[in-house]
Amino acid sequence: MNSEVLLRSDQIVKHFGLTHALNGISVEVKRGEVVGLIGENGSGKSTFSSIVSGICPPTSGTLELKGQPYKPLHAMDAQKHGVSMITQEMGTLPGIRVADNIFLGREELFARKGIVNRREMYQAAREALGRIGITDIDPEAPIARYSLEDRKLIEVVRGIYTEPDVFIVDETTTALSQKGRDIIYRLIKKFQKEDKAVIFISHDLEEIMEVCNKLIVLRDGDFIEQLSKEEFEEERIKELMVGRKLTGDYYRSDYDGSFSNEVVLKAENIYMGHTLEGVSLELHRGEILGIGGLTDCGMHDLGRVLFGIEKPLYGSVTQGNGARIRNTRQAIAGRIGYVSKNRDQEALILSASILDNTVLPSLGKLAKAGLISKKEEKAFTGIQVENLSIKCREIEQDVRDLSGGNKQKVVLGKWLGNESQIFILDCPTRGIDIGVKAFMYQLMYRLKQEGKSIIMISEELPELIGMSDRIMIMKNGKVQKVFERSAELNESTLIKEMV
Repeated sequence: MNSEVLLRSDQIVKHFGLTHALNGISVEVKRGEVVGLIGENGSGKSTFSSIVSGICPPTSGTLELKGQPYKPLHAMDAQKHGVSMITQEMGTLPGIRVADNIFLGREELFARKGIVNRREMYQAAREALGRIGITDIDPEAPIARYSLEDRKLIEVVRGIYTEPDVFIVDETTTALSQKGRDIIYRLIKKFQKEDKAVIFISHDLEEIMEVCNKLIVLRDGDFIEQLSKEEFEEERIKELMVGRKLTGDYYRSDYDGSFSNEVVLKAENIYMGHTLEGVSLELHRGEILGIGGLTDCGMHDLGRVLFGIEKPLYGSVTQGNGARIRNTRQAIAGRIGYVSKNRDQEALILSASILDNTVLPSLGKLAKAGLISKKEEKAFTGIQVENLSIKCREIEQDVRDLSGGNKQKVVLGKWLGNESQIFILDCPTRGIDIGVKAFMYQLMYRLKQEGKSIIMISEELPELIGMSDRIMIMKNGKVQKVFERSAELNESTLIKEMV
């Protein structure tokens, strides 16, 4: 590994009004390093990366790149200097083609006398996609045709097209299947081999310990510690992140798997294209039913059908009282809450406030003679903010400004406020830190004890084993096997049924 310092920060400070996001961060990134930037939500990871990548300026402090002063004016300027970032949020623009997203701001590469040669652009985009092993995305197609994962990979192609010296990956792998993650991992090895540098942000400690050769720990905007590969130890890293010693077990300690015989939600013989083929299930009062499998097994589609977002070709979804669920309006009226895997795209209105998001499902309940009191809305939202310990400046703050964990708490808050009795949680701890994960697990167990019912769809096997009363494994759109809660149940047993 080259010992040359590629990127250096000196006392980087960032304030957003009264919020102190960074309090003097001084770090070095050397050539050939894959640096894991870790910390709880709100620790300053994304803020620091945004400053390095030109998305926002620091309040004070300086940067050096390749030994020279570095002060990017914006993201495109950072790319010209050799720094590129794949953001946590969705970064593609709707309404335009794939190639236009890849070459956004660089159209002059294909311009002759002010006219863009689109055939040349499409070919260049096709080659750029092919270089990282993507052959099933058409550069000429509208971006809207593609899934969240495909759009994220299109962002990756755009980010690496200029062959940056510093490549920043901010929580990107949480939006990807294993195929997409493998592409990212291959790119990281490529950058390392070429003596460039990667800054990698992830809440998955197992992943970050595997991928990185150095860790920088931030907490509440402060630099805490730097660890070399030989110093990686999971419990030590957790302790540094949260500022206190944690036990390794965040899950339930009971193994009786008890719940009522009363069925509160029933799906019968659900068919939907090639994604669901005759799926049936029963959810009981006071039960946590875990659903697991590989990414494309159909479990995420099932969650959408259960909440009425997608309409099956055949089959039915019925509540315990006999009410059919055909659409989301009926689901909400039946006191069912749904947390989407794609939180920012489907579960929140990012441009709206915490208050507006929280009260949305409960407007009918809050209305009196057709009018809604702002005072009541504020009181209603304040209860959820307090009960869920949502960190925010004020309840009318835009949700987009919150950390991932606090966004997820807002999503849960709106369903708790609507007095939901059934919760469909699709990857509920995706992209949140270990402290908020522990909070989520405690909340789920409390809801179970209160007689609420939960369907937890998850790609994390320890989570499924640790929290579920029963685990339903899906494969190729069908129910493969159902496991009862047991201290003997392990990951390898589940994996055998999944693959």
